[in-house]
Amino acid sequence: MGLVQIAQHADDLGRATAFYRHLLGAEPLATYDPPGLVFFDLGGVRLLLDRGAPTALHYLRVDDIDATVERLRSAGVEVRSEPRVIFGHDDDTLGPAGTDEWMAFVVDSEGNLVGLVEQRPRG
Repeated sequence: MGLVQIAQHADDLGRATAFYRHLLGAEPLATYDPPGLVFFDLGGVRLLLDRGAPTALHYLRVDDIDATVERLRSAGVEVRSEPRVIFGHDDDTLGPAGTDEWMAFVVDSEGNLVGLVEQRPRG
């Protein structure tokens, strides 16, 4: 079994599409309006922006959390929580052993919270 798709609520598809295009640095895979659906690829998992979907909290892996937060902040995105270490991985249960998991939270164009995650080698 594997994850296929995450649905996220979007009141304004154009605005939400622009936000996720900027955040992900990618164009949508497909847009169907009507009925009001936009799809992005997240490494083989679809992110569906949908007027009828409930809000979801999803976490996106980023290569450099500090640079990502600053890029979003400079574009006017609300940063709800600054990057900080959430926990360290002593073994490979939830992430690579010897790394710290950093997280930050931003608010998308539709008011949904989005988690950003970097697994950074301890240093």
